Amino acid sequence: METAEFIRVLDREGQALAEAAERAGPGAEVRTCPGWRVRDLVRHTGMVHRWATAFVAEGHTSYHPDGGLPDLDGAELLDWFRRGHRRLVGTLGAAPPDVDCWSFLPAPSPLAFWARRQAHETTVHRVDAESALGDGTAPGGEGALGDDVPAPGGRPGAIAVDFAVDGIEELLFGFHARGRSRVRTAEPRVLRVRATDTDAVWTVRLSSGPPATERHAAPAAGQGEVAQADCELTGTAVQLYLALWNRRPVPGVTGDAALAALWRERSGVTWS
Repeated sequence: METAEFIRVLDREGQALAEAAERAGPGAEVRTCPGWRVRDLVRHTGMVHRWATAFVAEGHTSYHPDGGLPDLDGAELLDWFRRGHRRLVGTLGAAPPDVDCWSFLPAPSPLAFWARRQAHETTVHRVDAESALGDGTAPGGEGALGDDVPAPGGRPGAIAVDFAVDGIEELLFGFHARGRSRVRTAEPRVLRVRATDTDAVWTVRLSSGPPATERHAAPAAGQGEVAQADCELTGTAVQLYLALWNRRPVPGVTGDAALAALWRERSGVTWS
């Protein structure tokens, strides 16, 4: 995906997040993030938007701390969020392709990194905001967090397949390739992630070190599998994207279910 496309997604998803938050109300429970209310979600995402903007707009070439969470609520909080989101979109859209600033995952350029990272950050949190609307379905249950059909209530709007695949790759090749990943096993194990609506298949080798991921095309009929796996996670790209970010259960698990549980228990990416 091109940087401009990520910026368009970021623009759309941030607006949708604010709309869902406004409809749900600041005190509504965010069912995909236990312990959070909508006000917590909006404060966090708005803070991250401003933090990201500062690197690109001010050219910080080393880590720079965030500005903290605002003491705002209700309409004032949503106005603050929308202003920060608009500034982030505008800053990324106006930045030169060769802008030099700090980033923390591999990318073709710092600008490409921040556009991609904030598009996924905002999409996942938009799903969180829509989970607070409530449609009578428990998170992860039948009909909850549907794939690609815009819907009222507690279900998210459309997420494109190629965007979901990119988000899976950011998570597997980016976040969980770092030494900070806690997804580890005492003995080598193999976890497979297979999207059923595209040809993407990922083999994640688990060990006492950070996970090591390879991507393969799905084998043609009659061809052998790329490698034996101890556990396989299957679903559409969007289902897997949300599941790997722990926003919904994995639709299909075969083999050693303990590895799926390990992912859910230890893969969380937290703000620090």
